[in-house]
Amino acid sequence: MLIDSHAHIQGKEYAGEAEAVISRARAAGVEAIIAVGGAGDMSSNTEAVRLANSFVNVYATVGMHPHDAKDVGAGELAVLEQLAEDPKVVAIGETGLDYYYSHSPHDVQRRVFGQFIQMARQTELPIVVHERDAAQEAVELLRGAGGGELRGVIHCFTGNYQAASAYLDLGFYLSFTGIITFKNAEPLREVVRKVPLEKIFVETDSPYLTPVPHRGKRNEPAYVRFVAETIATIKGVELAEVARLTTNNVCDLFKI
Repeated sequence: MLIDSHAHIQGKEYAGEAEAVISRARAAGVEAIIAVGGAGDMSSNTEAVRLANSFVNVYATVGMHPHDAKDVGAGELAVLEQLAEDPKVVAIGETGLDYYYSHSPHDVQRRVFGQFIQMARQTELPIVVHERDAAQEAVELLRGAGGGELRGVIHCFTGNYQAASAYLDLGFYLSFTGIITFKNAEPLREVVRKVPLEKIFVETDSPYLTPVPHRGKRNEPAYVRFVAETIATIKGVELAEVARLTTNNVCDLFKI
């Protein structure tokens, strides 16, 4: 059995289809889904929590994507703190730094990321981090503001092994998506080869990053199996071993 550790199935892309999507995932051997808030606007958080409370095998996280850090103020943080009290909320995020697109100013991203790090510490929840082209600063913030007490996962990891090692040294997990199935992703597959299975999550980031052989279509949690199969091939182990360890990792971090 697998867990899709990062999906946005509460989004408009799945309007009216959530039950069918969750059913297809279960049929594909996906026993739980983490519906991640923070993509787009605050409604992604409230919808993630609503969905988690509607299905026994769905859990939620609450936060705001670094693209939208410019829209996060005291009011938004207060709402998210309240949502984080829900028993089905298992983490703070997604949050982090994205210097590839820079939709929010870098200084604003850093400030808001620091606020979410503090929220994670105060709520004693782990943190789900989005990081692109900002590994050094993300590590520094997690190490400094996290006070060495923070646990979490770097979702959709696409960096090099140097960045991977820095996150692993902090005790973080690394999560991989359908990108590792793409033809041009050999450098990332080499990182997967070096990272211990005991520190790996699998995810879809649905509706994005659909793995081969469904690339070009809308992604969904059932397809996380293709990510796990690719990791099994890279590692030279059975799919069952990847499923067992990645599921254990998710359950350990998110306490589910």
